[in-house]
Amino acid sequence: MDRFILTDAQWAKMEPLCLGKKTDRGRSGKDNRLFIEAVLWIARTGSPWRDLPTYFGHWNSVYSRYSDWTKAGVFQKIFEAVSDDAD
Repeated sequence: MDRFILTDAQWAKMEPLCLGKKTDRGRSGKDNRLFIEAVLWIARTGSPWRDLPTYFGHWNSVYSRYSDWTKAGVFQKIFEAVSDDAD
């Protein structure tokens, strides 16, 4: 993928809020940035999860992770952290 949605500055604000730190039991932080890029791709395109491009990973795994993060309130925290950066 040649074009990412997130800038490095935005990612720096989001990264500490993501699940998968060593203190987060049973969670992996592997490819958190790519995962958030996948969620943003879905939001931007309005496509169904099944149409997620394969370079983001298997759509069902991405959706399952999205569901977990939503239940944990992660996206609300991320939104609050970056809302001052709205263009």
